[in-house]
Amino acid sequence: MNGVIKLLTLTFSLVTFLLCSYAWSGATEIIGPEIKVQDDQLRVTTSLSLNEKSLQELRSGVTKELKFTVDLFRVWKMWPDEFVAGKFFVRTLKSDLVTMAYKGTSSDGNTLVQKKFKAFESMIQWAMLINDVKLANVRELEQGIYFVRVTIESKIRKLPPVIGYFMIFLPENEFKIQKDSPFFSAGTRK
Repeated sequence: MNGVIKLLTLTFSLVTFLLCSYAWSGATEIIGPEIKVQDDQLRVTTSLSLNEKSLQELRSGVTKELKFTVDLFRVWKMWPDEFVAGKFFVRTLKSDLVTMAYKGTSSDGNTLVQKKFKAFESMIQWAMLINDVKLANVRELEQGIYFVRVTIESKIRKLPPVIGYFMIFLPENEFKIQKDSPFFSAGTRK
């Protein structure tokens, strides 16, 4: 009986520690999204500002995977907002403390880009910016009110399987944040 109480206390303490350390995202925030129309293309630029804890983890060699999702929605008054178009990018960042080399990969599902950096700051600057993404042709949109939603999530490092079996309520994401652009009019009458 005494061993069961100790096990429950230890489990509760471990769960509390893991939830506190993974659920708090601090000052991580999305900058933008900025929207412009150029050559009939709706273009979006956005970036992420990581908190100091995440930056320190990256500097110390922890691999991070960030998924950027940029979605276009049409606003409806009586119905839920309609998804129109979207793109995603998965950025993986890794620091090698021995060689002081920094590696980043970016994938959009079709194209994989791998880069090496000499400085940590240049890797962060490249990885946190989603620049000039062509989201939709405005001539092909129906006339209406639209907005762009940017969602960014960072997956938690894989936990040992034993912990996952006992703690099914642990979050899967280190953080997941989203930000909407202001509403704008687009499209043509059909």
